[in-house]
Amino acid sequence: MKILMNDHDIAKTLERLAYQIIEKHSDMENLILLGIQRRGVNLSQRLAEILKTKTKSPIAMGTLDINLYRDDWTSLANMPAIASSQIPVPIEGKSIILVDDVLYTGRTIRAALEALSDYGRPKCIELLVLVDRGHRELPIAANYVGKQINTARSEQVNVLVKERDGCDEVRLLHANA
Repeated sequence: MKILMNDHDIAKTLERLAYQIIEKHSDMENLILLGIQRRGVNLSQRLAEILKTKTKSPIAMGTLDINLYRDDWTSLANMPAIASSQIPVPIEGKSIILVDDVLYTGRTIRAALEALSDYGRPKCIELLVLVDRGHRELPIAANYVGKQINTARSEQVNVLVKERDGCDEVRLLHANA
């Protein structure tokens, strides 16, 4: 196992990503952060707090559960745990930033886009990820990337957040570990 990011690295990265959002979106009233269940929710909550502090504006945020839209749920050994999506305001004409922990094949984001289409038609949808590890199977790219890393398909990237796991870390697990 290798530690790729510690709590300090994650905090600095989220701060940098928040500044990138501010640079691109001058109107926070038309912006909605949507965290993809599970750890994307925690990251989006932290981003919302940073944005609120920096802009002195309230930030609309919500959660998106994509499990029913996954293309592999029938082949999983266990049925996926279904959480709820909570989108607090209409998304029609809004700028949406989907927030997730790791971008890998792109299939989670495809499912998120499909799930989001059930709620209306936003002005635009952007993607923010803490870690982009490559190996895309679909033509999906993030607009905001915390850290880009090269991995082997046999490796695993785990993002731990203190709200769920008791600590903030990004770990690279090797195939033989």
